[in-house]
Amino acid sequence: MVRIGISVEGTTEERFVKSLLAPYLLKKGIYVTPVPLHGNVSIDRIKKELEKLGHSFNYISTFYDFYGFKSKDRDETKTTLESKIQHSVKKELREKLIPYVQMYEFEGLLFSSPEAIATVLQDETLSVWATNILVEFNNNPEAVNDSVETAPSKRFKKSTNYRKTTHGPNISKQIGLVRIRQMCSGFDDWLTKLEKLAN
Repeated sequence: MVRIGISVEGTTEERFVKSLLAPYLLKKGIYVTPVPLHGNVSIDRIKKELEKLGHSFNYISTFYDFYGFKSKDRDETKTTLESKIQHSVKKELREKLIPYVQMYEFEGLLFSSPEAIATVLQDETLSVWATNILVEFNNNPEAVNDSVETAPSKRFKKSTNYRKTTHGPNISKQIGLVRIRQMCSGFDDWLTKLEKLAN
């Protein structure tokens, strides 16, 4: 059994990992444990957390939102941020670390299925609402976007009765990993890397 500790941003991501990723990866001989940061996500804070987790697991990973990441450079990208995470830890930990930053936010994944959003939030009109947003971003949930007004969670807050820690994991469970992976290439790449650790 391969054991992976995943440092996650908060309760929503913790529940997502427990309800969707953990059962799926367990079938492949991989046992994942989400460990929430609960608060500001910054390189300094992550460094301490990952070095702590490094002693307890075969591998460690991260699941943080790009949108909420503190002290980003103006020209920061997912790649540069993941590289900074990788190089923030001691050299001996780097080979067991798989950093992952979600573009742009956990809620972006939920746009993988407008129908699931409408079903869980019990409002049929939300299917059209979410579809229109998806079309605006070329049917790429991970492109919905990096702004105080229009980041995925802000869109939910403005237009729906969405409650992050309850509805987020429930919608993602309704969608299922197959659909999320089809729609979200960044997420799919990360999950593929985790799967390969079983080999």
